[in-house]
Amino acid sequence: MVTKPDWLRVKAPVRERIGTVQEILRDLKLNTVCEEASCPNIGECFMAGTATFLIMGPACTRACPYCDIDFEKYPKALDPEEPLQLAEAVHRLRLRHVVITSVNRDDLPDGGATQFARCIEEVRKVMPDTTIEVLTPDFCGDQSALDIVLDAAPEVLNHNTETVPRLYRKVRPQGNYERSLRLLETVREKAPHLYTKTGIMAGLGETVEEVLAVMEDLRAVHCDILTIGQYLQPTPKHLAVQEFVHPDVFESWRIAGQKMGFLQVVSSPLTRSSYKAEQVRTLMESHPRR
Repeated sequence: MVTKPDWLRVKAPVRERIGTVQEILRDLKLNTVCEEASCPNIGECFMAGTATFLIMGPACTRACPYCDIDFEKYPKALDPEEPLQLAEAVHRLRLRHVVITSVNRDDLPDGGATQFARCIEEVRKVMPDTTIEVLTPDFCGDQSALDIVLDAAPEVLNHNTETVPRLYRKVRPQGNYERSLRLLETVREKAPHLYTKTGIMAGLGETVEEVLAVMEDLRAVHCDILTIGQYLQPTPKHLAVQEFVHPDVFESWRIAGQKMGFLQVVSSPLTRSSYKAEQVRTLMESHPRR
């Protein structure tokens, strides 16, 4: 077992601000990936009044061994009120940028794409100036499902690559590396005005060279934004951390990504796919697509 280094520490959150956000979420019966996936940045994000909304959950139809979200082969039916409640939360929190993600819903004909679209539409109604980022599953490669989300026109479409190809069978057994790349490529082809984004975890046994090779693959499909963060084992039953990657290595990946042509690379031990996601608004102003 590797020991967590001293430099991997999170500041204790201010409970009052966390409570305010949690009260709104509970009142509207909403889930967040911040809580369900045990994100280490929950204190910082909740203090800032932000949250990544987890729709169609909290149970997932895939049992990825790195993820702390509960597995359920037959999860509950979708809540038709969820898009309205999510929009109300965005309004109450006065969010300028919102991230909407979901569990995998392989039990649904469209993988939940229509629910994503409805959430986007309802947020637009009440907060038309809020930029919207969706972090989607792979929809099992269903292009028609992806089209439903693209037609709703979010500003950013995020789909996490998660790890290097060699580790997919171990880390993401129900996923497919090429399928994830193809999703990002399809978004660029069908909706070139959108910004594409993906995330990678480090510390699962990958090499520095393998991460750089994935980054090259992502640039080959014109991915715009990349996040790289340290994998942290949620519980003893999950995959063990193989290495705590030093911050200097994360910084080297950030510099390499800039040289490759990514518009933005956020790379540090505590980076997560939605961490400081609101910074994309600045990126959009400096690299306009419309």
